[in-house]
Amino acid sequence: MTPEQCRAARALANISQEQLAEAAEVAKATIANFEVGKRTPYKRTLAAIQTALEAQGVRFTADGVSK
Repeated sequence: MTPEQCRAARALANISQEQLAEAAEVAKATIANFEVGKRTPYKRTLAAIQTALEAQGVRFTADGVSK
């Protein structure tokens, strides 16, 4: 997942960074820093973020995200 995909997925799910952080059980700063490209989370953290977004009905595809 790229920072752009994360932002787009959050927009599709209509959730805030705080809501995503809560659902993925990570710090809000982790989401914020990832989305602006300041840092790349560990693989397990990215997996938790993706799982939380998928629970909101977002689907990740080879060329982006959809709902």
